Amino acid sequence: STSPIRIFSTVSSYREWRQNLPSNIRVGFVPTMGCLHSGHISLVTHAQKQCDVVVVSIFVNPTQFAAHEDLDKYPRTFEKDVQLLTEAGATAIFAPTTKEMYPHPASRTVEVDPIGFATETREGQSRPHFFKGVATVCTKLFCAVSPHFVFFGQKDFVQTVVIKRLVENLLMPIEVVVCDTVRESDGLAKSSRNTYLSPTLREASPVVYRSLLAAKDAIEHARRHALPIASENIRDATCHVLEQEPLVTEIDYVSVADAATALEVETVS
Repeated sequence: STSPIRIFSTVSSYREWRQNLPSNIRVGFVPTMGCLHSGHISLVTHAQKQCDVVVVSIFVNPTQFAAHEDLDKYPRTFEKDVQLLTEAGATAIFAPTTKEMYPHPASRTVEVDPIGFATETREGQSRPHFFKGVATVCTKLFCAVSPHFVFFGQKDFVQTVVIKRLVENLLMPIEVVVCDTVRESDGLAKSSRNTYLSPTLREASPVVYRSLLAAKDAIEHARRHALPIASENIRDATCHVLEQEPLVTEIDYVSVADAATALEVETVS
């Protein structure tokens, strides 16, 4: 039978428990904003393979949302999340309040800014506030949880680059593990925000995955012929698929980026 999961809502109560773990115990950490799905659970499963203890945080971080974004309506399903994590065999949940994570007024707060990400990456240009919010909250969570390993999904690709940069730059004794994206049977990446999709939009949404496959095909075709391929051609292949879908009225960006830096590349060799 599944053992009851420990739930901590304060840093001090969590730390007391954390300090009493034997020193040879490897702690794995999966940061989430709740509204969990099988993608999150796959991260827990990965963590269990590498670690002795798995801690999952549930915290909807206000600093990574812009004023016009969906902070207030972001889905919150705490009871269900606890149930899923209990069934998955996670060890503990860290579910702090906003006051616990951000105890100081805005005028006296410290932010962690991953220099360049807001201005130089396509996603950062599209959401300029986002990566500073992510870097700040992850720094706080890593300090609170003291993990040896942290697990993130590849779906949020640029975020994983930010987290690796953060850990390396701030000399954190943490290993970042990036796990494969988990998808629905029709290719749509699992996401808490999928709950926003109407049935019509949900039916159309796999076009995004098909457009990525078109990019992959274009790259593989060029590789088979040992040719470099211009990023512009990859973007065209992607947009061509997206534009077939009448519900796609605007394309925010299609990024062809270096996997290590998330910066745009001119050609893929």
